[in-house]
Amino acid sequence: MHNGSGWWSYIRYDEERDRPRVNRALMRRVWAYSRPYTLQIVIMLATIFVISLLSLVPPLLFRALIDQALPKGDYTLLNWLALGMIGIPLLSGIVGVAQRYFNARIGEGIICDLRRALFAHLQRMSLRFFTNTKTGELMSRLNNDVVGAQQAITSTLVNIISNTFTLGATLVIMLSLEWRLTLIAIAILPLFIIPTRRVGRILRRIRREQLDLNAQMNALMNEILNVSGALLVKIFGRESDENGRFGQRALRVRDIGIEQALVGRWFFLGLSLVSAVGTAVVFWLGGVLVLRGEFTVGTIVAFAAYLTQLYGPLTALTNAQVEFVTSMVSFERVFEVLDLPTEIREAPQPVTLRNVQGHIRFENVYFSYTEARGVPGAMLEEIRRSRRSGELPPLTVPLAHLRSADAEHDGSEPDGPEHNGTPRWALEGVSFEVQPGQLAALVGPSGAGKSTVTYLLPRLYDPTAGRIQLDGHDLRDLSLASLSAQIGMVTQETYLFHDTIRANLLYAKPGASQAELEQACRAANIHDLIASLPEGYDMVVGERGYRLSGGEKQRVAIARVILKDPAILVLDEATSQLDSQSEALIQAALQLVMRGRTSLVIAHRLSTVLAADVILVLDNGRLVERGTHAELLAKGGLYARLYQTQFRLART
Repeated sequence: MHNGSGWWSYIRYDEERDRPRVNRALMRRVWAYSRPYTLQIVIMLATIFVISLLSLVPPLLFRALIDQALPKGDYTLLNWLALGMIGIPLLSGIVGVAQRYFNARIGEGIICDLRRALFAHLQRMSLRFFTNTKTGELMSRLNNDVVGAQQAITSTLVNIISNTFTLGATLVIMLSLEWRLTLIAIAILPLFIIPTRRVGRILRRIRREQLDLNAQMNALMNEILNVSGALLVKIFGRESDENGRFGQRALRVRDIGIEQALVGRWFFLGLSLVSAVGTAVVFWLGGVLVLRGEFTVGTIVAFAAYLTQLYGPLTALTNAQVEFVTSMVSFERVFEVLDLPTEIREAPQPVTLRNVQGHIRFENVYFSYTEARGVPGAMLEEIRRSRRSGELPPLTVPLAHLRSADAEHDGSEPDGPEHNGTPRWALEGVSFEVQPGQLAALVGPSGAGKSTVTYLLPRLYDPTAGRIQLDGHDLRDLSLASLSAQIGMVTQETYLFHDTIRANLLYAKPGASQAELEQACRAANIHDLIASLPEGYDMVVGERGYRLSGGEKQRVAIARVILKDPAILVLDEATSQLDSQSEALIQAALQLVMRGRTSLVIAHRLSTVLAADVILVLDNGRLVERGTHAELLAKGGLYARLYQTQFRLART
């Protein structure tokens, strides 16, 4: 058992995993999503009461038919009873349509609200969360779990209310008809309740496991059934292996579904047997009373009909408790995601950037991809494993001993997360400054930390220790919206939506005119190509932009950033996939775009390095050299070696 803080504080963990856990706090939280639909719920409850009352009338009509209309030959009463037998179901059906309408309004509204809340919360999660969580599992939470949570309110709760009212009203009428038979009928009530707890625990465990297995299957489909995954499978000829892997997961989903069906069926079999015994006893005793003349035939027929309305709701209520506790699993899984803390938090009173100069300053920055201050490292996959195994996942301890971002730095190095005794830092004590309007080139071997620097500037991550400033403001004090508006970034892996070229460009500036689109594309040397296409700017680029070549995608991405017109440019190997001719044209365009802007560029080509005002040389997460091209060559250090082995070969 783990104590203390960490993800234990954020995720509800059921110490007794098989015990149904429906507490007041959970119910208040569930009700919070139902509160906006209070009026619709009241109307729906009114329809439930009306339908329940109408369902109690037919047995009384049967008694009147047998005891009065037929023995007395009363044709008038017979006609009215016949009309009543038609009118009651008709009226009940009409009210049922209204009930279904409001039920659907409430249910679909709650689905929409939960999905919007989940999606909005996931949008606020840092990049670290998405690198630790499978997309398919997130899709499962947004789809399967949300639907399960909705059913708890619109189906299970409705049934509980309806059957409770019907049961109470039926008991009142049965007591008025014959109290002795009524007491015998309800004497078997404990036989309904005793198995409920045990079955509820079993079905709750099965339900959670079923949702987990479905999430795993969805995750695999998401990984394989996309362009990148399909291409990888075909290149390595692993179709049969993936079919087998998916087949195993599908079989596990099948088996858990069969187990759920069988447990439920055995449960219903037991309840049906109990109902049959109760009905038989009541009929036997009622028959004895009829033979003694203490009971009319019509009364026992009506009583038998009410027995169905007694045991039916009683069985439904017994099962409803099981269904309700089981459906709460879906709410728990939804809240697990909503309760995950956000790493990138906005200050209570954030500063809005205006008239940005572009002065960038890194102060003794440390960063690790495996740790985040105050944020648990365990994500959905670890949570799923812990639920299945019954143990908590390894706790990622926040680095509480690291200095606050606002503290003074004395140059000492904080202790980092250790793996086999060796700290694993992506950046270690990095400090540098880029003046407004300067072009800073990041240089270094693979894994040196160049991309990490570019991720920290727009706050895709926060430093584990140290501080990053923009125009004298700590990035954590700035509003996220204004920071994002001032930084334009072209990442190493270009991503385009499965939409038109126009839509992908307008993502940067939704209100841009056609002239602005064309101007940005000309600057990125892509307009002529787009204009030559049959659909022009309305051509759909396909999944992840796969209908375009790598260089074409990068030029579209560059055009998108140009259209954004940011104060600061971040280019992460933005021209690495271009041929020499296109790269030269892009470089010429970027020189115009970068003029007057602060630019941070990961450079793999000599032309970019030569144009830089300052070159920052990284190695193993440390800033080892800085200066101009000539100064660094004169030092004869790492940059000089990179120049000899890499940049000189890329001379333009």
